[in-house]
Amino acid sequence: MSTATAQPEYAALLARTLPAVIHSERENDRCISMLESLDRKGDKLTAAERRLAELLTVLIEDFEDQAYALTPARPVEVLRELMQANEIKQKDLLDIFGTPSIISEVLREKRGLTVEHIRKLSRRFHVSPEVFF
Repeated sequence: MSTATAQPEYAALLARTLPAVIHSERENDRCISMLESLDRKGDKLTAAERRLAELLTVLIEDFEDQAYALTPARPVEVLRELMQANEIKQKDLLDIFGTPSIISEVLREKRGLTVEHIRKLSRRFHVSPEVFF
């Protein structure tokens, strides 16, 4: 089907489904449902249905990128989370920080992480050093 002949079918699909910028979970769920319905057709989609699926995908991704955006965590928040997830106590980090007082100061945000701390922490927890920036 050529683009010219697909236009009326696409226009009819748009009129029936009324896709628009998504502003709520309910609207998002509706668009996801429509996209899943199209997806179930597999290779049997018409050109107009493929265009609608593409539009729905863009609308859903845009909404979810905005609605579920993660805010960057402060380095000490990352450290606390890693400690909790790995059931590590302050005393278990002596090899990284050297003294209990430095660990306490870092966790109370009285002192920042040094490049050396970050290097050692990233090795200890098997994470990229970037998570601490």
